[in-house]
Amino acid sequence: MTGFPSPMEPPANNVARFHGSGAPLAVDADEASTSGARWVRRYRDRLRVTDAVIVAVAMLTAVAARSAIMGPNILDEMATERIGAPVAIAAAWLLALVAFRTREPHVLGGGALEYKRVLNASATTIGVVAIIFLVAQPPNVRWYLGIGAPVGVAGLLAGRWLWRRWLYTERRRGRFLSRAIVVGSRVDAEYVACQIAHDAGAGFVVVGAAIDDGDGSEFTAEGRPVPVFDGITAAAAAAAALHADAVIVTGQYNFAGDAIRQLSWALEGTATELVLSSRLTDVAGPRIHFRPVAGLPLIQVEIPQFDGGKHALKRGFDVIAASLGLIAIAPILIAIAVAIKLDGPGPILYMQERIGRDGKTFRLLKFRSMVPGADQVRTELLERNEAAGLLFKLKDDPRVTRIGRFLRQHSLDELPQLWNVLRGEMSMVGPRPPLAEEVDRYSEPVHRRLLIKPGLTGLWQVSGRSDLSWEESVRLDLYYVENWSLTGDLMLIWRTVRVVVRSVGAY
Repeated sequence: MTGFPSPMEPPANNVARFHGSGAPLAVDADEASTSGARWVRRYRDRLRVTDAVIVAVAMLTAVAARSAIMGPNILDEMATERIGAPVAIAAAWLLALVAFRTREPHVLGGGALEYKRVLNASATTIGVVAIIFLVAQPPNVRWYLGIGAPVGVAGLLAGRWLWRRWLYTERRRGRFLSRAIVVGSRVDAEYVACQIAHDAGAGFVVVGAAIDDGDGSEFTAEGRPVPVFDGITAAAAAAAALHADAVIVTGQYNFAGDAIRQLSWALEGTATELVLSSRLTDVAGPRIHFRPVAGLPLIQVEIPQFDGGKHALKRGFDVIAASLGLIAIAPILIAIAVAIKLDGPGPILYMQERIGRDGKTFRLLKFRSMVPGADQVRTELLERNEAAGLLFKLKDDPRVTRIGRFLRQHSLDELPQLWNVLRGEMSMVGPRPPLAEEVDRYSEPVHRRLLIKPGLTGLWQVSGRSDLSWEESVRLDLYYVENWSLTGDLMLIWRTVRVVVRSVGAY
């Protein structure tokens, strides 16, 4: 996927002009020809080829395994009529990937929905094949279910992940981005534009803003100038002039709904999509449902639940993951314990009271990374605190031992908390476990962090850890509390491994 001009490049001499707020806007002719739909088509073509190759390899792996175990030569197997079974399964699997819309543009490049659809399509295919096997008893199907299916599912997920990493890398270079115009008040337009510019995974680059409060001066989003046009009525014309792929209407707009309807009419027949930014702050997509009633597009928001089957499933996952984790890393735990003991005097483990779910206290376990008595000298270091809000952090904390610094950089000091997870005091994924003195200073909304168990990792862990501001840490924790899912937990655990290896925001 090469040869696309970057939408981040400055305009050249060949320009078109559009008058929105009275000021001319220069648009590069080559840049204008770049369409978000164009890179999406090519990206989807690559996914189709990758999916087909992976499914074919999975079926061939099952055939090869049967040949190796049962004796027939693989070429003989391929030459018989029995090749019809793997071909039929592969074809059904690829059709299911299409039917479950695993390559829809809005699920590509970010979030868990793409992976969920791949899993649902795969599970449906495997389930149908299993039912056929029970009814018709075709020969050798169990090999494709027992070997081909796991290989195929793992391969499909890995393939999507690898393509997503490639796409994200390209987007950080300013390529393969869809062009967008933001509509709304100046404050909201600037906020949305800056958020999009900050997150390369968003897949958009803001090329203009239609402001409805009469302020026509341009602003910048992460250093990129954003031209401004006067009002929502200028949005459709600006989209055409800038060859925008989307018009994003911010959630706190001040104009009437009729204006949005007229905007959608003006965009009819073009390749530009209309996107509405929800007023529902920090509410994840799976909690939002549309219920058309008497022509009214009502939006139903699921109220968060903090007990029941979903949380029982989370607890079951915690027990299994913590048990397997403790067994798998036992040699590492022993090696760290020996290193701490050889590094200097003091206990191997450090125990500290933290606040868990519903305000209950528990003793959090960590490998000791500081000199003995470090808590007693903390007050002397408060004036050097480099963290914001209620947190206390020092990048060059004199209390940290030599081995402790290494453990902190790679979060190895937190491994004993798997025991806290096994005991039910913590979860594998959740908010950061706070100190009692922090909880005492919480405002009322922040207390919602205590509605679920604190986590060994979480959104705060994969989003910067100690580099986060207090406000951002709270926002991420509250978002997780109300929107968590088991699929999201698995993705956060995977992202944590990558963050820990790179030592991002750890000190």
